[in-house]
Amino acid sequence: MNREQMVQRVRDRKEPWDVVVIGGGATGAGVAVDAASRGFAVLLLEREDFAKGTSSRSTKLVHGGVRYLEQGNVSLVMEALKERGLLRQNAPHLVHEVPFIVPNYSWWEAPFYGIGLKIYDMLAGKYGFGKSEVLSREETIKAIPTLREDGLRGGVVYYDGQFDDARLLIHLIATAVDLGATAINYAPVVSLAKDADGFIDGVTAEDSETGEKFQISARVVVNATGIFTDELRRLADESITPMVAPSQGIHLVLDRSFLRGDTAIMVPHTSDGRVMFAIPWHEHTLLGTTDTPIDAPSYEPLPFEQEIEFVLETADQYLSHKPTREDVLSVYVGIRPLVKTSGPDAGKTSALSRDHTIHIDGSGLLTIVGGKWTTYRHMAEDAVNHAVTLGRLDDRPCTTQHLHIHGYSEDSERYGALSVYGADAAAIQALAASDPELARQLHPALPYIAAQVAWAAREEMARSVEDVLARRTRALFLNARAAVEMAPAVAALLASLLGRDEEWARQEVSRFRDLAAQYLLQKVATATAA
Repeated sequence: MNREQMVQRVRDRKEPWDVVVIGGGATGAGVAVDAASRGFAVLLLEREDFAKGTSSRSTKLVHGGVRYLEQGNVSLVMEALKERGLLRQNAPHLVHEVPFIVPNYSWWEAPFYGIGLKIYDMLAGKYGFGKSEVLSREETIKAIPTLREDGLRGGVVYYDGQFDDARLLIHLIATAVDLGATAINYAPVVSLAKDADGFIDGVTAEDSETGEKFQISARVVVNATGIFTDELRRLADESITPMVAPSQGIHLVLDRSFLRGDTAIMVPHTSDGRVMFAIPWHEHTLLGTTDTPIDAPSYEPLPFEQEIEFVLETADQYLSHKPTREDVLSVYVGIRPLVKTSGPDAGKTSALSRDHTIHIDGSGLLTIVGGKWTTYRHMAEDAVNHAVTLGRLDDRPCTTQHLHIHGYSEDSERYGALSVYGADAAAIQALAASDPELARQLHPALPYIAAQVAWAAREEMARSVEDVLARRTRALFLNARAAVEMAPAVAALLASLLGRDEEWARQEVSRFRDLAAQYLLQKVATATAA
């Protein structure tokens, strides 16, 4: 993917686009893939970088949602379990199964959770990942040697999916482009155009890098901006009733030693009503998440002090070695775009549905919001079906159930640390082999090499140090200090690849250090949650 070529396509196009998608997260990328696979002319515009917001800040799980089963939302669980299976089928280089253990410290927990997880297995049907079973105390400790043993009776093991969210997002953008779509990051939509009857028939977008503006015609415009849904809706109608109830979740990343082995821990009930996970991810330990209502969304939300303490205290109840603030290698914060509801639980974000909602404003703006990463494909299919009707497009069937995601590879594990690139890994290895400088490891604490920076700039539209270290690789999320130390080398290489000067590289390093401060727990929200 080449950004200059993408921008030139917009300059050159004289006819209206069939579908203009605003938002480069999971939902927007999914809509672009679906629409492009049906043969429509598709343009995706993202204000910042792809996956800048919520879509790079998940718990890294492709899962059916055990807690939704307890809430009685069987239809959502069945939908998610099916989509989980399809995603592993279509992107085996990015999605794999992982065993989860629910540790039992009371006599009733094994039969209670054992029955619930058998139902979970049954609902998965042919898309199941593995059968759950009750484990003895000894079997549980063998699977998770770092589990707290005091009072432990045993556990229940079940299987779910894991992935790298930002990498999947980049591969979805590449899939859309492979199918003929045009996608541009750093291209905010600054206004919506309307015809004589007041219906939206296009957008005005701006190239953040050059300031160039584009008047873009469209048969239908899809609002897939996630946490910023209402902000875009106000461009069409300032009097709209807000749809989104933002909820913040944090994750703490620790050294791998806190969770040795390949098995995760699932705590089904915490003091705030959420499920808590301890998960092995990219040779580190991931702890989370919280569910804190907030007043307004932002791209870089700060963690609340009480959230940090809550995760550490909950982890201490289950891990033999107590994690402390000094053990935290990185903290990242995401905001869920939950759909507002009414009733007695309206103010409790953990009670809000994770179902998606499609809304069409009086101006014809099609908005899709809510949902979860696991169900992105089904959400996209639903949105495009509505767009076909709204935009009077040809009624063509969805083809994404069995559409391979860019980089599809059934044996990508042979590429080691490059396995998340799938079939692209061979090209990155060839880059490294062509130049000793590109073969060098960027930091001893992380497996990333300079060739990945070159690939990100040349093929994945990375435009900044942050793009490379936060999303094309996951350095900032895994070890923020190591990422800061890598920044100067990454900036220098990017400058040479993008035609920037030394001053640009210095500014990039400075900006990245400022950003990384909050991942290092040096910046914490001072206000209380909503």
